[in-house]
Amino acid sequence: MIRIAFYGSSLLSSYWNGAATYYRGLLSALAPLGYDITFYEPDAFDRQQHRDIDPPDWARVRVYAATPAALRDVLAEAAEADIVVKASGVGVFDNELLAGIVARSRDDALRIFWDVDAPATLAEMAGDPAHPLRVALPSLDMVLTYGGGQRVVDAYRGFGARFCQPIYNALDPATHFPVPPDPALAADLSFLANRMPDREVRAAEFFFGPAERLPTKQFLLGGNGWADRPVTPNVRLLGHVPTEWHNAFNTSAMAVLNVARDSMASVGFSPATRVFEAAGAGACLITDAWEGIEHFLTPETEVLVARDGKDVADHVASLDGERARQIGAAARARILAEHTYDRRAHDVDALFRARLQDTHG
Repeated sequence: MIRIAFYGSSLLSSYWNGAATYYRGLLSALAPLGYDITFYEPDAFDRQQHRDIDPPDWARVRVYAATPAALRDVLAEAAEADIVVKASGVGVFDNELLAGIVARSRDDALRIFWDVDAPATLAEMAGDPAHPLRVALPSLDMVLTYGGGQRVVDAYRGFGARFCQPIYNALDPATHFPVPPDPALAADLSFLANRMPDREVRAAEFFFGPAERLPTKQFLLGGNGWADRPVTPNVRLLGHVPTEWHNAFNTSAMAVLNVARDSMASVGFSPATRVFEAAGAGACLITDAWEGIEHFLTPETEVLVARDGKDVADHVASLDGERARQIGAAARARILAEHTYDRRAHDVDALFRARLQDTHG
């Protein structure tokens, strides 16, 4: 068995933690390929009070107090692993965790930085020559990213990364799948996203604007942080939507909206987990336009693409149940054929084994 120590935000909770389903899908598919996984997550941001899942049987989960002493204890365990991963955006002790995996892991272990927000990280590094990741890159064996395509790969190599490769989001068919619609979640357009500073302007353009344009249509908004945002009477706010509600959220609307954060939209090739979750449920997806969408879904037949809020409003106004079902079914078929976490895990497994062979060779 190949032992992985993975230091991330949270595996057990998606509360203020959009990467949770990415971690779950990828690591649960990787475990059966011969990996013994321990996931280390801090007790922070009330995530442990909002767990979506119990500790799984495919990974051990070590929840540690957000204190320097607890941090030292979990970093000491890096020495037991063959592969040591520090994910971006843990939220507490990020710099200390990065330095710790370099200092505490074995010489023959693979040291990996796994970036779930590469465009933002690269922007930070560009503005700070002393950025901790820039300092650490020569000591890391590889950088894996949530997306970004060749532009992100080239940027990381430009900063001195030895190796960089995107591992895109995907679908876990056991978690996200079609279910009967829930009348309580019915809407003409539903949008699930936590409120973030670099999503504010695009959310106004692609969701709140269309709601104003279409006062007779019903809009549903799920996610944290929106409670104090003024909305029109046709917008309902749900607050946090646990993972177990995602399928009903996606299947109960005529269409589901995806809006990329500013940095991911500008870089492209960065589909959010919501894209695959909605497609997996057979939902009709409307997404803002970004480079590379056709790599995952074909516009007009498997996804509807909007350049601005007017396009969103036009799609919602013209969409009927039959066309929505056709688009959702086509999207689900495409994602199941090409973009599941099983496929991603086999790619990661081949990558890990080749790099370990080089290290031990």
